Amino acid sequence: MNYHLFELINAAAGRSDPIDDIFEWSAVWLIFVLGVVAAVPVLRSVRARPAAVVRVAAVLAVAFVVGQVVAAVSTEVRPFQTHSVHQLIPHAAGPSLPSDHATAAFAVAFAVGAFLSRRWGVALTVLATIIGFARIWAGVHYPADILAGVFIAAAAVAVVHAGGRAYDRWAQQRSPRPTVGR
Repeated sequence: MNYHLFELINAAAGRSDPIDDIFEWSAVWLIFVLGVVAAVPVLRSVRARPAAVVRVAAVLAVAFVVGQVVAAVSTEVRPFQTHSVHQLIPHAAGPSLPSDHATAAFAVAFAVGAFLSRRWGVALTVLATIIGFARIWAGVHYPADILAGVFIAAAAVAVVHAGGRAYDRWAQQRSPRPTVGR
């Protein structure tokens, strides 16, 4: 099923140079645009909501670590290593699962959406989806590689959210309570 879906998407590559150019650019460079766009709500929140900004950074750290662990144990190689594909961008051989681009893009999008701004999170999720699709179109990832990045990002948000709530409860219990009548 994974390869079948990959074939459906990647088979369209190589037919239209202008469309290929858009997806090649998206597969390589759109992640930088996503980072710049994400900087807007992050920078707006640094002073007013520093704990939320820390949680966004924590999501990226957790997603990165989990992605590296999954890649280390994965036996899935890139599509161009085992199949004849339309590979539109150069890429080194190696583990395919999960997509680092998708993991990072969705981690940023989901973290911004969860901790800073739903509207910005939705916009960033659209960009992340385009990045993931472009990586398949360009022949360097399977759909499951992208989905693994989505799941890792969502799990990282859940872990940081739960950890943040636990920290907030702990910090509230430790703070001195004002005494009445003094």
